Amino acid sequence: MFQFICHKIIKSFSMKQFLIVLTMFASGNSATAQTSEDSVKAVINKMFLAMKEGNGDNVKSTFSDSIVFQSISKSKEGHDVVKNVDPAGFINFINKEAPGNADERITFDIVKVDGNLAIAWTPYSFYYKGAFSHCGVNSFQLVRLNGEWKIQYLIDTRRKVGCVVSQ
Repeated sequence: MFQFICHKIIKSFSMKQFLIVLTMFASGNSATAQTSEDSVKAVINKMFLAMKEGNGDNVKSTFSDSIVFQSISKSKEGHDVVKNVDPAGFINFINKEAPGNADERITFDIVKVDGNLAIAWTPYSFYYKGAFSHCGVNSFQLVRLNGEWKIQYLIDTRRKVGCVVSQ
């Protein structure tokens, strides 16, 4: 019966009408489909948009409750060091910033997902109050908790040389 009804409907369309409907159906389905990689990117993009907006609460909403936040930089003596960053202090810093002050521009180089674990590698340029500050790479570890991606671990590099500065 279903085949008979479909056959009647298809016969009533011109070939052009049929192709338009088929194209609309196909593009509608692909536009709403979101891959696991896309959902990981969405959380990371949400964090950086919240930073730019000066909204620490939205930044915090992207973090797991036990986030580890670190940065690799140079000591005063020129040695590489890993520094722990206090997530609460970072959130407070963002909350005090005017919209547009903390503008980190990223690109997604690598995103990998396996079940409830994901990684993302995002080169960046950071601008503070409109002026270039530094660049580097963020390395994210995300976990899916209760169906929602959260940033569990974030470590970055920071440098002022060898940067590609975007305008």
